[in-house]
Amino acid sequence: MKILRGSARRNDRAPVALAIGNFDGVHRGHQALLAQLVDASRRHGLIPAVLTFEPHPREFFTPASAPARVANLRDKISALAAAGVERVFIQHFNQRFAAQSPERFVDDVLVAGLNARCLLVGDDFRFGARRAGDTELLRRLGATRGYIVEQLKTVEQGGVRVSSSEVREALAAGDLDHAAALLGRPYAISGRVLHGRKLGREIGFPTLNLRLAHRRPAAHGIFAVRVHGLGDHPRPGVASIGLRPTVENDGRWLLEVHLFDFAQQVYGKLVRVELVRKLRDETKYESLQALTHAIRNDAQAARAVLSGTALLP
Repeated sequence: MKILRGSARRNDRAPVALAIGNFDGVHRGHQALLAQLVDASRRHGLIPAVLTFEPHPREFFTPASAPARVANLRDKISALAAAGVERVFIQHFNQRFAAQSPERFVDDVLVAGLNARCLLVGDDFRFGARRAGDTELLRRLGATRGYIVEQLKTVEQGGVRVSSSEVREALAAGDLDHAAALLGRPYAISGRVLHGRKLGREIGFPTLNLRLAHRRPAAHGIFAVRVHGLGDHPRPGVASIGLRPTVENDGRWLLEVHLFDFAQQVYGKLVRVELVRKLRDETKYESLQALTHAIRNDAQAARAVLSGTALLP
């Protein structure tokens, strides 16, 4: 897979079949669109490609009310690659880009910039300044710009529309089974292990620390987890996704994982933390002693979940 920021480079101008969207989570609905993308690329002799945006447009326009993020950019790109995408164009979303008319977006970005010959969009696709463009306009412009448009209808599961919003709601509610059903895989977060304050080591629960790139992660709380990337088999542990209110007040989100029976130094390692079950919400404690007691209880609960001996709620 090639990952390109903005338009294609001059020496990489192969025509593409292109899907456009935020693809947050790359859920089953996205996967159906991407399967159609790969099929169209084969039928028309094109490269399957995706145009996505950073930051999310709503994070740019209304950061205070922007949706929580299901996936970071690394996990999104990994899921796109698994679906057969060979090019990912990451467009920086800013005021200049947002102000483009629908016609300019088509001419400058899709045709001149990306050399798109086939466009695949969902049934609610809108584009251009003030979301003025729709699929009908996209088709009309394609007649003179040399591309075709294919449209995918909404994907439903159990009578529920599969969407990033539905995945966010499932994660916020701690319903990891429903989230996994919508995603087509267990929910996980990847990142590199960073140095932290070493507080966990001081209280007897050393942790792997992963920084969360976005202000509002979709999942938060205390979880039983499995960590991939530290050997041939996933390692069990307990994790916190939150703001660490007992020890900090800087508003920085962090994923901390305490692995059971593990003492190796793994700073800089790329790991994937699979959330298995939510145990509880994050809580602010009055003392480190109270926090330590809570972590000990969480570790016991997580061990029971991961060993299959915990009672279902």
